[in-house]
Amino acid sequence: MQRVAIVDPTESTRESLRTLLLGVDFVWLDNECARYEYFADVIRDNPPELAIVALDADKGKALTLIQQLAAEHPALPILTISHDHQALLQSLQKGAKYFLTHPVGLQDILSALRRALGEHSGGGSASGRVTQNTTSSVIAVLGSRGGVGTTTIGVNLAATLAADPNHAVALIDLDLALGDADISLEVSGSENISIADLAHNIERLDMNFLRRALAKHEPTGLSILRHPLEIGQVGLIHEQHVERIVNLLKMSYTHLILDLSKGLNPTDLTGLRLADQILLVAQLELASLRNVVRLLHCLGGEEGLVEKIRVVINRQGADTIEEGISIKKAEEVIGKPIFWQIPNESKAVIGARVAGHPLIKYAPRSAVQKSLSGLVDAMYGKTGAASNKGSKGGWGLFGKRG
Repeated sequence: MQRVAIVDPTESTRESLRTLLLGVDFVWLDNECARYEYFADVIRDNPPELAIVALDADKGKALTLIQQLAAEHPALPILTISHDHQALLQSLQKGAKYFLTHPVGLQDILSALRRALGEHSGGGSASGRVTQNTTSSVIAVLGSRGGVGTTTIGVNLAATLAADPNHAVALIDLDLALGDADISLEVSGSENISIADLAHNIERLDMNFLRRALAKHEPTGLSILRHPLEIGQVGLIHEQHVERIVNLLKMSYTHLILDLSKGLNPTDLTGLRLADQILLVAQLELASLRNVVRLLHCLGGEEGLVEKIRVVINRQGADTIEEGISIKKAEEVIGKPIFWQIPNESKAVIGARVAGHPLIKYAPRSAVQKSLSGLVDAMYGKTGAASNKGSKGGWGLFGKRG
């Protein structure tokens, strides 16, 4: 997908152009502007792969804008639209590369977009930045049963990633019926917008609506896309909706965390397919490990899924751990190495949840938060990340063995 920004002060023609662009599956309408005076700032703040300038509302201001954009962003292709052939010629002299005459049809815009974007598809945006969708990482978090801490890990993993100022992180709650990721954090905005609203408006989804749909946890900068507010809305959301929403969010976020349901629904399977890494959360008890085996067997029927799975043992060292089940025994049972162990520290975890804060803010020095930071390092191959698994169980990261 290529990001496009448009400016047209005339509402009727802007809406017509917007409708045409929303029907093109290889572009993303990143910004639309109703004032020539503001468009240069829009481009400066978030450079797209293509700028479209409609000339007819005020040809003088539009031509001055094109000259400014060409000077500030020489690599930015500019497409102009007008009824006036003389104005189109002047726009080319000012720095535009392509033009269309009104009225513009779907085939006209398709041909122009393919030419403009094809000739300037060097992998970067107008400012020379690499577009984020080429580097965005998607992590799906799947539980082996209810109550193993899937959402707790998903939320705190997302908050840990968001603590890096170079990251833009969004958490998508795909536990559509009974999700509670938003309860774990005090978030602001989007109280009445959820993934169901995005699905309902999927054909007209634009960047402004997408941004409004995301609730914000201000202390960390983490964004959250909520589950449907009403259980009856769950049926509105289908696999193609999840795929489109995730792919669009990848254009604006470096990391996406998908908190999946326990039902392995079609939308969950879509999330697993879109993920670069899958964290399968379990505990050292028979029911959980049995389900790990079942899930590995089930997902093994689809090429490429099992290879992405990393088994994470949560609440290691808890009193509820069944006697005789060690890490070594668990690995023998599931036939796969344990990727990471997260220690049991219920006081910190429950306190953070009640306070509505992630562990990285509530208890940054806690053992569980240190383990989550180590998990992030291990997932992305950073040097210094300890192996944190042991054949006898225990907390390898902290030098403890059990």
